[in-house]
Amino acid sequence: MTAGTHATSGPARRSDATRAAILHAARERFAADGYERATIRAIARDARIDPSMVMRYFGSKDGLFAAAVSFDLRLPDLGAVPREEAGRTLAGHFVDMWEENGELTAMLRVGATNQGGAERMQEIFRDQLLPAVRQVCPDPEQVPARAALCAAQVLGLALTRYVLRFPPAVALSREEVVAWMGPTLQRYLTAPSP
Repeated sequence: MTAGTHATSGPARRSDATRAAILHAARERFAADGYERATIRAIARDARIDPSMVMRYFGSKDGLFAAAVSFDLRLPDLGAVPREEAGRTLAGHFVDMWEENGELTAMLRVGATNQGGAERMQEIFRDQLLPAVRQVCPDPEQVPARAALCAAQVLGLALTRYVLRFPPAVALSREEVVAWMGPTLQRYLTAPSP
């Protein structure tokens, strides 16, 4: 490695580390405070940097939010599981995602109170959930409605369990949530039209 290569990789690594620290702090702050109450100053303080650095990397609070909640749901391939297990598979996947990732909680909080957050949630629905539902839906014309029903179920549970923290919802084990929600998602995904 030449001295020039080493010199350019050092600042690049610091830049990547700074960016990662800002994004981590932003995700935590958006999850805790929501979009409106989260401030650039608070995020910068949490990341232990000057607020001007947040603006340098992301341009605005909206730009920071968009970067912080850029999220891949890593949905399972529903076409690869037995059709009668699609609902349970999807339910288990979402419970695991919510349990592991505060970023989803941040997105839900912000999506409920901010137009930009709602638009980001709609993009994720359109780009990620619709294609997954399309794999098992019996009628291609019903894919949007069935995917919306699945989203309503999953987001409703997430709101009561992770945001509002209703004690009975929080008390349910992962297995109980999957056992209750799986059949409902299955019906939305594959049942004949009512």
